[in-house]
Amino acid sequence: MMQRREFLAQSLAIPAAILSGSTLLAKDSAPLPGQTKNSKFAVNVEMWWTKLPFIQRIEAAAKMGFSAIELWPWRGKDVNAIHETCQRLKIDIIQFTAWGFKPGLNDPNNHTRFVEEIDASCEIAKKWNCPMMTVVGGDDIPGVSQEKMHEAIITGLKKAAPIAEKHGIMLILEPMNILVDHKGHCLYGSEPATKITRAVNSKMVKLNWDLYHMFITEGNLLPNLKKGFDQVGYLQIADHPGRNEPGTGKINFPELLKGVAELGYHGHIGLELRPKTTELAAALAVQKADNW
Repeated sequence: MMQRREFLAQSLAIPAAILSGSTLLAKDSAPLPGQTKNSKFAVNVEMWWTKLPFIQRIEAAAKMGFSAIELWPWRGKDVNAIHETCQRLKIDIIQFTAWGFKPGLNDPNNHTRFVEEIDASCEIAKKWNCPMMTVVGGDDIPGVSQEKMHEAIITGLKKAAPIAEKHGIMLILEPMNILVDHKGHCLYGSEPATKITRAVNSKMVKLNWDLYHMFITEGNLLPNLKKGFDQVGYLQIADHPGRNEPGTGKINFPELLKGVAELGYHGHIGLELRPKTTELAAALAVQKADNW
């Protein structure tokens, strides 16, 4: 067993931790893989540890040293168990998905249901002490122009904004990419996304600025982020191609993360990515990318 531990530590370049079975134990005061130098990260427990039951994924994130998680819809999950687990482990939930792809926010016929769901989701967010919730624009509607669909998103968000403001929970609208992951989606790119949130004009309606989607859609990550920085509520990352951890694709993450900090973003960054091999290797790659 000792030889196996030493081999894993050396081959994966773990400078300060020992892997024992599935449990990661800190050695002295050195950081665990989920503990990073400059940025704060929230690991996505929908895409990491996918073979484990959901509560065990949160436990795995805490054992690896992450201070926060993000997740997708709360419906269908054990809300109380998630709350109790996060309380016990002292790990934060930074954001979850309150409104997904279907039914589309880009259809006015869905706005009543959208407002009701935002109200219900705000109660969950308060229970979880979660500051943000992602909302999605919706897929293309046949025969409806993009302009009309975006107008409907603005209208829907304006209806929900007072609820978000009352509860103190930020709605973060996420533009996608239509070239790789979400063909047929109605909202992509920073320019139309910032146009929407600026039109809503609420301090509690901003953008979930996923840098992976933005890289595929338009590139020029830092210049475009700077132009729309006043509309950023949250950032997410993944490398491209593959949607894996930093170092597996084309994005220069040390430069990107440094630039993000220099722009003034100091909130959590979501790791909405698929570990290419193991969660440990992915966490170490994030740690290395943040060591600028």
